[in-house]
Amino acid sequence: AVKVLTTLRNHWKKTTFGVCLLSWGGNWLYGRHCDNLLRRDACQEAQAFGNQLIPSSMPLKKATVFLNPAACKGKARNLFEKNAAPILHLSGLDVTVVKTDYEGQAKKLLELMENTDLIIIAGGDGTVQEVLQELCPDAVFSKIPIGFIPLGKTCTLSHTLYPESTNQVQHITNATLAILKGETVPLDVLQIKGEKEQPVFAVTGLRWGSYRDAGVKVSKYWYLGPLKNKAAHFFSTFKEWPQKRQGALMYLGPTERPPEEPEGKPSRPPLYVRLYRRLRLYWSSPPKEIPQEVTPEDWEELKLSTIELSIATRNRQLDLTRTEDFMDICIEGDTVSKGQFISRGSQKMHDPHMCPEGSQCIQASRCILQLPEGTEGSFGIDNEEHEAMPVEVKLLPRKLRFFCDPRMREQMLRAAVQ
Repeated sequence: AVKVLTTLRNHWKKTTFGVCLLSWGGNWLYGRHCDNLLRRDACQEAQAFGNQLIPSSMPLKKATVFLNPAACKGKARNLFEKNAAPILHLSGLDVTVVKTDYEGQAKKLLELMENTDLIIIAGGDGTVQEVLQELCPDAVFSKIPIGFIPLGKTCTLSHTLYPESTNQVQHITNATLAILKGETVPLDVLQIKGEKEQPVFAVTGLRWGSYRDAGVKVSKYWYLGPLKNKAAHFFSTFKEWPQKRQGALMYLGPTERPPEEPEGKPSRPPLYVRLYRRLRLYWSSPPKEIPQEVTPEDWEELKLSTIELSIATRNRQLDLTRTEDFMDICIEGDTVSKGQFISRGSQKMHDPHMCPEGSQCIQASRCILQLPEGTEGSFGIDNEEHEAMPVEVKLLPRKLRFFCDPRMREQMLRAAVQ
């Protein structure tokens, strides 16, 4: 024992390195063991769904999974196959996995898809946006419930749909099990249309300004570790200061929310009843008036001079009982010191659509953003980059239904009552 201690003391550098290596290896093995336990528990829960008896005349539910293998720096495929795929197959679903290997592939796949009962998006914000571009314009597909399995670098929707978790395996398995449990929440969608472009659909919102531009460059300073956020915003202040965005905004106020339609379809009346109703309507009803467009007096207009403008849905603070539909417009002041810009920029990396104190906050159902000719730069729409241009943003309330964790839905209802 004395010789061993003497040897360890004489070779203290090697001893220190060996202890660190063993500690790291033990911690890694323990983490792997905990992840396997989480997967096993999730599979056992999914097996309970698969063991349920269904009538022989009832077909299996069909699920179409849109998987982006490039998400999470190419790790998404492995994450899906290890953590989500076994749960889906054990649940008794008829699962079809399609890989969106290139941009625009989701459109072609949706055209070929028939009689699917639910759609599952496995990826990040980019994958969600690509699938939404094809789902939202189609009245049939927009009625199909959607599941989201967060596999990407940025997964904004997961904060609304699932409980927070620092363990990636637990986060993915919770999201997959939430799809099987069947609880859904309606999410608003923004339709963002330029002068010539096809509309872009977003479930989070649009950002235009200096904080967004600096946030895009954070990954360049990866070598600074926890200081990379502050570094990106610090170096951004070396440009022309203050960094103002000029423009004009026209908007309409909130709209009253209509009563929610029942999910079940009412039984269709007999043919003779439908004919009688049509004839009676034709002979007795007065001529229909042509609906008039919204008059210019209904619009509010203001000039913009801001360091950042954001237009966001209420999905991140979902209220299932509210009586009005609107989106949040935040116009931040243009008089921000460099110190405030750096500290606030770091906060916005965690909550991009936060509206700081002193900002002008507007609730609107529709708005038109006008930009001066020759305006350069980019919008961030659901964390995806798009060229800055004059746009009309229209709220599509409760457009899509997403599966969510039952605990999150209960939490939303409890918060609404309080």
